[in-house]
This record gives sequence, structure tokens and C-alpha cells, in this order.
Amino acid sequence: MLGSTHGTLTTTSRPARVAACGERPGPAVHGLATDIADVDVSGRPLHSDVPDLDRFFRPETVAVIGASDAEGRPNTGITRQLLAWCERVGARLHPVHPTRRTVFDLPCHPSVAELPERVDLAVLLVGDPLPVMAELDGSKAAFAVAFASGFAETGPEGAAAQDRLAAAARAAGVRLLGPNTNLNAFERFRDDLEGPAIALITQSGHQGRPVFALQELGVRLSHWAPTGNEADLECADFLSYFATRPEVGAIAAYVEGLKDGRSFLLAADRAARHKVPVVAVKVGRTEAGARTAASHTGKLTGANEVVDAAMRQFGVIRVDGLDELQDTAALLARARPPRAEGVAVYSISGGTGAHFADLAAAAGLPLPTLSTAKQRELHQWIPEYLSVENPVDSGGHPVGDERGRRIIDALLADPAVGVLVCPVTGPFPPMSDRLVRDLVAAAEETDKLVCVVWGSPVGTEDAYRTTLLGSSRVATFRTFSNCVTAVSAYLRHHRFTAGYRSPFDEAPRVLSPSARKAQELMRPGEQLSEHAAKQLLRAYGIRVPREQLVTSAAAAVRAAGLVGYPVVMKASGPQLAHKTELGLVKVGLTSASQVRDAYRELTDIARCEGLPLDGVLVCQLVGRGVEMVVGVSPDPLFGPTVTVGLGGALVEVLRDTAVGVPPFGEEHARTMLAELRGRALLDGVRGAPPADVDALVETVLRVQRMSLELADDLAELDINPLVVLPRGQGAVALDALAYCR
Repeated sequence: MLGSTHGTLTTTSRPARVAACGERPGPAVHGLATDIADVDVSGRPLHSDVPDLDRFFRPETVAVIGASDAEGRPNTGITRQLLAWCERVGARLHPVHPTRRTVFDLPCHPSVAELPERVDLAVLLVGDPLPVMAELDGSKAAFAVAFASGFAETGPEGAAAQDRLAAAARAAGVRLLGPNTNLNAFERFRDDLEGPAIALITQSGHQGRPVFALQELGVRLSHWAPTGNEADLECADFLSYFATRPEVGAIAAYVEGLKDGRSFLLAADRAARHKVPVVAVKVGRTEAGARTAASHTGKLTGANEVVDAAMRQFGVIRVDGLDELQDTAALLARARPPRAEGVAVYSISGGTGAHFADLAAAAGLPLPTLSTAKQRELHQWIPEYLSVENPVDSGGHPVGDERGRRIIDALLADPAVGVLVCPVTGPFPPMSDRLVRDLVAAAEETDKLVCVVWGSPVGTEDAYRTTLLGSSRVATFRTFSNCVTAVSAYLRHHRFTAGYRSPFDEAPRVLSPSARKAQELMRPGEQLSEHAAKQLLRAYGIRVPREQLVTSAAAAVRAAGLVGYPVVMKASGPQLAHKTELGLVKVGLTSASQVRDAYRELTDIARCEGLPLDGVLVCQLVGRGVEMVVGVSPDPLFGPTVTVGLGGALVEVLRDTAVGVPPFGEEHARTMLAELRGRALLDGVRGAPPADVDALVETVLRVQRMSLELADDLAELDINPLVVLPRGQGAVALDALAYCR
């Protein structure tokens, strides 16, 4: 059966950040193997550190502190499980207990100080692990596991206790798993299964059970990392490690909250470089889900839209349910890369094929119409009155003899077909039995993906339990939806990794002259006026209208003559966020008298509203184009993010935006535009000319460079509207807001 399927980032000050542009940082901390030590212009790392977790999962020596063999004690069952696990991995176990001389006939040591040798892993079966952690130092243990609860998941006091525990681990040079974790890492994994395996990461152990149970359906699992509260070791550490393991075909993760967004993306980047698929359930899509996650793990979940965009950007496949996690991870772990992207749907019922094809097409799966020659070939075995264009309907009877296998082979031989899906809505023996035998046999002889949806609600049929689940080459699903989700992810993953270029490799390392000029414009803790914000844009080569800032009516008239009529006049001040609503914008002024009157009116309104001005802007009236918004906003997990979308006065109503997490390049900027519902506006509609998309992309890239270089200075930036003119004419930022840190 195929498919039933560290470090914590710290804030870097500006002096340290600038120094980092010309220097290499120091060596990795204890227990980490570092590929390349490198940071971007904001001082953030560009490569992930990979903990040497071999010593955790395959230790030679294990100490169990609080070990017991007294019947009825919770620690006894845990000690017994750890003894069995040590036997399986070939490790020596040392019990530690102050009052016992032996535990399960093994010599027991009264304290950590009495351990006879350095241990790879210390398991802490104590209510308060802090005193024990203080006893562990680099000469005693490399890793420790703390099962105790009552830490960050309980509130501020627990969070403070967790911080003390993490500090003690750092001081001891020990990498810590937990607290509030469990025994999942020490489960008994089946060793009789072959092929690429799934490595599992969960922040709630119970939520990993369905994936772990895949072993009973013939899917191999290699590791299970229950990260708990992540006081030290976190999801990203295990993700980086699993991405480098040769036996791992896919990584499945259940994530409630990310400890550090940048670390997660660096780990996802490592997986993408190694072409290892990552499938994740990330809870917190809704406000209720986010509250539950925070109370359970004591970690910040982050804005769902940003998490979603960040995962897509780095190739992480986000699914909603544990059943989807099972099926998608199993398929991606074991299926070979596609030979083609076309999906052929074949069934013994026209209705079944049409139903599946509808779902597949809606999900964006390519369903190529089979060639005329291929249709003629299929009609050798399928009656002429049945459709064989794709989906293919055999009518049922041909599958009962040799014609059934010939139909399957003919479909798999089509060069446009990379995936064959056969939905079986329910058992219909002997016809369905013969059909799945032929599909399994054909799958063994092809390098293309063969999927079967076995829709029986019972699932006890021999055709399913023995034939389908006994095959390592057929991907078997129980629902149409999960099959569509998994196949979509399969094609998307291989498309993504085939052309993957890490954005971290091209991230700027040295501050540009634009950054140094822009930093002089910053006003810590203040909102910049429109005039000052546009100077910031100019520093980065972002086009703004011809304009002048004036402080008198006479100067306004002179400025209008220089800018060129007609003009726009706007009040400019550090507290003006929504000028149009206050009547502080005048458009289409064509004479000196109109300019003088507009100046007086604008300044009178500002005075009455108590709004300080630095002057009035006299601006060029820019021609019509597509109004967009481009901006920078902070995310507590990922840092500065860049948003692009449809702009103008209705930006909050339309909410048609896409988010990118810097660094990213031109290709991703164009991908962001493709995600917009209103993307067609840029191509020209109702007689409008195509917009200058290249200029829009260039503006997005300049803004994301700004977000990186001014990370310590720029809290938020809003360019709205950015008018994208007809192709070849550029893009102009008509208005801008900037907030300084």
C-alpha cells in the first residue's frame, strides 16, 4: 500500500548587524553541525544549523533519572519502555535513583554525579527537572528529555519557569527536548518494512497516532519527534535533521505554534534543497484555533495568512486534517518523480469518473484529453458509445477479462499521462477484484503513479486488505478528496523542487547606499509625513510623482507652474493617515486661482482638526492605470513581510492581497501577483491596455530590499495607491505612509 495512505533567533542590534556584513560569525554552539555561517543585512541567519541528533535517536548510553521498578508507579512503566527501547537501539542504560541499589537488575546510581560514563541521553523522570539540569554539564550528557508539565502551557509563571529550565540547559551545554513532552520518540517501530520512510514531528503526541498507525498498512516510519513546549529543541531542528537522513522520503508534522518563523523557513529551505517533501497540519486557521493552540503549547501561532504564504513560498504542503496528513505524506514518501503531469481518470462507471474528474479539475489537476489515436486504441476494448477522452469509462465488462489489463497498459503508455487514478466507489466482485489485481500488476511494471480510491465503507474486503494494501507501488485512498489533495501535492512538490533556487542564497549581505541614505530619514517612534515617506521611496529608486512641498499660497502657485497643470494638492503631515476622508486632497486643479483657494482650504481644515502640517504637496496628476498597494508589515514570527494587492480606496473591502516573506526574488514576486483574484486587471480588461507588470515587480523587489535593510528602523510601510501605468510606462507611488520603530 502506498499512501492510504537552533538555535533561537535573537534580535541583532544595528552595530552588530552592520559588522556582520563584513565578518563571518563565530563557530556553532555545542551540539550543532553548521553548514555555512552567514547572515543577511538585517543580521538574520541564512543557513540552518543541524543538531547532531544521531546521538539522540541512536544513543550508545542512556541515563534514566528517577528510574523505578516498583509495581504501580508511573516511572516503572516508563523505565520498562526505555529498557526495551535501549535493547532495540543497542544502548546501555544507567538507572539513577537516590534510594535504590538496583532497578530491573541493573546497578542504580544515587545521583548524576555518580554516573560511570558520559551519556548521550538523559531522561528526566522527575517533577521538577531544573535541579537535575543544573547537575548535567557537558561532561555528563549531550541530550536530555523532560516529560514534566506545568510550564509555558500554564501561563506566565510557567513560562518563566520554562525560561529558567532553558537557561540551565544552555549553561550545561545540553540540548533539551521538552518539557511537556512524552515517550513517542521511544516507540517500537516496525523493522520489517522497506522503502522510503516518513519521519514524524508532533507538538501534541496524540495527534501523531494516525500517522504512526500507517505502519499497520505497510508504510514505513523511521522517527517520531514529540517536541512538546520546545524550551530548546524545536520543530525546525528536527525538520533540518530529517531532511538530511537518507532513509526519510517525507516529513509529516503536526504544528500548533512555531517557536521561531525564521528557523522554520531555514529548515524548510534545507528540505527543499534535498528535495524532501514536508507535509504539515498547522492549527490556528481561525481565532478559536489560535487561542486553543496558544493555551496548549504556550507559543505564538502567528497570523494565518502569513503562515500560509510562508509555507507555500518554501514548499511546505499545508493540509487541514490528520487523514490528509497520512495520505499525502505516504504518497510523497514513496512515489517516484512524475514522468508527466497529466492525470488520467479510469473507472468502470461513467458517473464515478465524471465525479472524480470534477473534483480533480476544480483542484487544478491537469486532465489532458487523450489523443485521437489513443482513443481509437482504447475503443478496441471499450464499446464505441462510451467516452474515452478522459475520464475513461470502460462500462465494466472489459475488466473481467484480458481487456482490462490492456486498457490500463494503454493509458500508462500515453506520454501525456503521469498519473493514473482509478476510483472504485464500492466493491463489486468479481469485477472489482480483477480490476485491482490488474492495477497492482501494472503498477509493478511502470514508473508512473497508479492511484486507487477504494470507496467501500467497510474496508474488510480481500481486494482492499490484501491486494491493494499489499502493494508498495499502488497508492490507495479511501476518499476522493484525499486522493485529489495528495496527487495535487505530489505534482506541486516535484514541480517546486525541480526548479528550486534558495532565496537565502541571493539575499543581500551588504547594506546598499540606499539604506544608508534612508536611515537618515528615519524618525524613531514616529510616523513620517507623506513627503518624508516619498523621500524614503526615492532613496530606493521607487518612482513618485513630480511634486514640491510648499508653505504658502504663492509658493503653491509657483510650484504648480513648475510641476505642470493639472495638479493635485494634498496636506502633508506626520499624523495624516487618511487624508481623503478629511477633505485634505484636491484633484485636477487647472489654474492659479484654484491652487490658491485649495491651499487656503487645506490649511484651514488641518488647523480646525488640530493636525500639524509640514506643508502642502503640489503634485503631478498621473494618468490612469491599475491601482495597487505594496507594503511592509511586521509579523511576530517571520519578521517583516511584504504585501502586494489591489489598492485604492477599497483596499480594506477587497482584501485581495498576497504576502511574501523576505528574502525572495523576481520569480516569487510574480507568483504573488498570480495569487491575486484580480490579477486579470493587470492584463487589461474592457479595452484597457496591459499594465506594466515588470515595473510592478521591480517595485515589489525594491520594497522587500527596503524591508530587509531597514528592519531595525522601519516598522510599517504602505504605498497606496501605486498606479501601474500601461506597459513600458512604469509604476508611480501616488501616496505613502511609513512608521518608524
